[in-house]
Amino acid sequence: MTWHENQLDDLQRWMLAAVTSSSTSGNTGIGLAIAAAVKGYKCIFVMTDKASVEKARYLKALGADVVITPVSAKPGTADHYVSTARRIAAETPNSFYPDQYSHPANPEAHYRTTGPELWEQTEGRITHFVSGIGTGGTISGAGKFLKEKDPSIKVISADPFGSIYKTYKDTGNIPETTPYLVEGIGQEVLPANAQLQYVDEVMNITDRESFETARQLSRVEGIFCGGSTGTNCAAALRVARDADDSAVIVFIVCDTGEHYLSKFHSDEWMKEKRLLEPQKITAGLIGETKGKAAPRELVALAPDDLVAAALAKMNEMGLTQIPVLEDGKPVGSLRENHLLSKVFNDRDLLEEPVSKVMDKSFPTVDVDDDINQVTRKLRTSPAVLIEEYGRITGIITRHDVLDTTGNDGN
Repeated sequence: MTWHENQLDDLQRWMLAAVTSSSTSGNTGIGLAIAAAVKGYKCIFVMTDKASVEKARYLKALGADVVITPVSAKPGTADHYVSTARRIAAETPNSFYPDQYSHPANPEAHYRTTGPELWEQTEGRITHFVSGIGTGGTISGAGKFLKEKDPSIKVISADPFGSIYKTYKDTGNIPETTPYLVEGIGQEVLPANAQLQYVDEVMNITDRESFETARQLSRVEGIFCGGSTGTNCAAALRVARDADDSAVIVFIVCDTGEHYLSKFHSDEWMKEKRLLEPQKITAGLIGETKGKAAPRELVALAPDDLVAAALAKMNEMGLTQIPVLEDGKPVGSLRENHLLSKVFNDRDLLEEPVSKVMDKSFPTVDVDDDINQVTRKLRTSPAVLIEEYGRITGIITRHDVLDTTGNDGN
């Protein structure tokens, strides 16, 4: 039988199955879930807790079951996501495990479709092809086709720091992996479908560069993409810096940014992971991402509030400074050390209005001012107020800024 006939037998056998159990980082799982929904089959997908919540919800919305395993589980252990998927398939009657890591249909599909599409759409002028390596199917299948058309075409892999592929390509050794945040590419073991004989070079790209490039693609080019696309584009840009003007460089856009709205497309998540460039950290972002103990809403006093009530509020909420607002405008401030000193000398002040003891107002910063502008004003004031379209919406203290810049995340 020909390869196609063998694969047709596989597909026919698979379509009779009642249950599919698969390990996935997103795209393959979504494709299988769509097919299963149309055919009325049950799917069970195993993902690590590194995968975005959007992917898991997407699969569940298509009617699939999702099992989450720890990303820290080592290959070959019972809790590893591939081992878990294989076990579920073995224990579930009338089921199969569609092994995208070694099944030849994976690279073959790209050999028969992706490769020819790249060749035809560039009219044979493609000089460099850049892709990540996850299972290896895309770069192996398309790379093989392109090399057969023109052996001078450079096939380049973009790989996260921490993955095995660069070290394996350069030395033949498989190193111990280290954690990285980009999803869908990189590996800790070598899949059968990663046919690196078709790959000329593997480039390591940092998480920071991957995510920043993906964010720029969305905001500048309108390509709303995932982090692995950012990895590919960052590598393609490196290639372009050294290539001549006649080069035609193609990189793969792997998936949609909608899968990562709670991750790197979120300024809050980027700040939490210490990956946001300092100039991107604004007053508004600092105010929105304070520590868990900080009040979520602005706490302020009115000029006619009593000093005793003000002290009680500051003590209850753990605040050392608090703005005084009148009709939404800053008119003064209370600082705990100043206020306690005044009350210690004259306890009758407890029954006086705040206006009698308040200090001058904290300076204001615009919600879009960057961290450098905030810091400059904090040199002469213990806090600044955030102003958004004429409204005071938050407060930033020196401690808030130190918490933001305490580690650089490099």
